[in-house]
Formats: sequence, structure tokens, C-alpha cells
Amino acid sequence: MKVKASLKSLKNRPGSQVVRRRGRVYVINKHNPRFKARQG
Repeated sequence: MKVKASLKSLKNRPGSQVVRRRGRVYVINKHNPRFKARQG
């Protein structure tokens, strides 16, 4: 799993969406599943 340092640079990739699960903030990408991140 490829992880970027900041969520902001990941969320402006095409196809990515920001999801809140159990109080954590995740960035998931359906088009390119390599780009995932977690914060909190």
C-alpha cells in the first residue's frame, strides 16, 4: 500500500474520495487502489 504524507495531495487525484470511518479519516481511490491514506 502506497501512503502519502498529506491527505490533501491525495484527495485531488482523480477518483479519490475522503471517507470517515470510526473517527478516522481515510482517502480511498477506486480508479487507482494504490493510493490510500489514513489520518487520525
